[in-house]
Amino acid sequence: MTVEHMDAACVDLTRTLRRRGGLVLAVFGLVWALAGGSGTSFATPVTVVAVAVTIAAAERAFRGTAGPVTRTVRLPEKWNRGVGLVNAAELVAIFAVIAASNASGRPELIPVGICLVVGLHFFPLARLFDQRQYRWAAVLLTAVALAGLAVLAAGAGAETVRAVVGLGAALVLWGTSFHVTLRG
Repeated sequence: MTVEHMDAACVDLTRTLRRRGGLVLAVFGLVWALAGGSGTSFATPVTVVAVAVTIAAAERAFRGTAGPVTRTVRLPEKWNRGVGLVNAAELVAIFAVIAASNASGRPELIPVGICLVVGLHFFPLARLFDQRQYRWAAVLLTAVALAGLAVLAAGAGAETVRAVVGLGAALVLWGTSFHVTLRG
């Protein structure tokens, strides 16, 4: 392989990972928005806005990653195996949150716990994908989970907690999607 070809391969991999990341973040932003909107009296407008933002983020994921690449990713050895392990651990932790919340009679803790798990899983993903923005996503999603816990502790009902956590997480994920695809 020539140096130019390796550089082109690295640029292509960078674009591919950012495109996929942008799409995954956008779709999960939609999922969180729909969950959050279900806890409000304005679920239909939330759904319309959520779909529009998700479409815009998906469009940016394709077009935004087609421009010049200013920084290529530097992936650690066996990064894809690490991503698989992180995502598997996330899934197990999510099921544990659901089971523990239901077993304790506190299902209103489910969105808070899931948001915390999702936030924490972005810390290792930031290194594995060489995406600094994922660190911010991790911090902000953890803060959203803590805000949900504070709202719950203040006496709010499950719907309010779901709205705060769901809509907050959606905003973080969409913002990260746009940033990854537009700024690299």
